[in-house]
Amino acid sequence: MRGAIFLDKDGTLIEDVPYNVDPALIRLMPGVGEVLRSLQEAGFALVVVTNQSGVARGLFPESALGGVEARLRELLAEDGVTLAGFYACPHHPEGTVAGYAQDCDCRKPGPGLLRRAAGELNLDLDASWMVGDILNDIEAGRRAGCRAVLLNLGGETEWVPGPYRTPHHTVRSWPEVAAAILTATREGRADALRTP
Repeated sequence: MRGAIFLDKDGTLIEDVPYNVDPALIRLMPGVGEVLRSLQEAGFALVVVTNQSGVARGLFPESALGGVEARLRELLAEDGVTLAGFYACPHHPEGTVAGYAQDCDCRKPGPGLLRRAAGELNLDLDASWMVGDILNDIEAGRRAGCRAVLLNLGGETEWVPGPYRTPHHTVRSWPEVAAAILTATREGRADALRTP
């Protein structure tokens, strides 16, 4: 078993274009490829975990996510980065499409996507990190038993507190993400925050 870096997609890994499934509009965030390569070289599996409520809202079919995943893999491959997995939650309790309009455990801040990935990919959640741009990402990671890094680029606007919503690190750039994770890994230190 190895640790993973769980990656939120929109606003974290790629530029946020709401409800986008057009591969031509997908752009990686600046510097992300180089950073992910360094984390991959450190032994982490890289796994995307993303809420895609556009499916439940009837804005696009679930099958459209295949093109998004393929384009993301293509862009990352240019930097020598390989995703170990791509997991998407298509649900939303206020959706309009039968079968998708539901509460679920996989929609972040629930930990379901991370737990599913861990089971299918043989990942150690205790040795893993969640990286996201909003506190729902942080909560999902911490509920799954991971440490968490908030990439604070302005995506979080509500700042609703909660017992699982405090990140272990808050940073403002991808190089800082790598520095926080790799320093903690090298030092083998236990972060002060514990899961409630």
